[in-house]
Amino acid sequence: MLGRVNHIAIAVPDLAAATATYRDTLGARVSQAQALPEHGVTVVFVELSNTKVELLEPLGAGSPIAAFLEKKPAGGMHHICYEVDDIIAVRDRLKAAGARVLGDGEPKIGAHGKPVLFLHPKDFCGTLVELEEV
Repeated sequence: MLGRVNHIAIAVPDLAAATATYRDTLGARVSQAQALPEHGVTVVFVELSNTKVELLEPLGAGSPIAAFLEKKPAGGMHHICYEVDDIIAVRDRLKAAGARVLGDGEPKIGAHGKPVLFLHPKDFCGTLVELEEV
């Protein structure tokens, strides 16, 4: 059901500073910042040879990243994203198995312009899981 790891997301309190750390200190290639109001975040992708690291900063008062950063002000790992071939089929299979899909259960368009869903961390070893259709 799962494909490769698409990205690992890290919530950060200051996106510009985090971007500079990855770009200037670690020498990584980073994308331009992209605001995603529907998801309440601004993101930057650190491009690696085998995957990406997504740096997330809160966007707007209702941002889920703002709530995360209240608990962990310095930031930290937020979620892991796996690729799937058919997000609707995977969603239906997971729901039938008792997994909780966050939000209204319908895929939203993510930062890569593809459908995404998030799964409740209590159902996946304490880790928020994002699924992205490839």
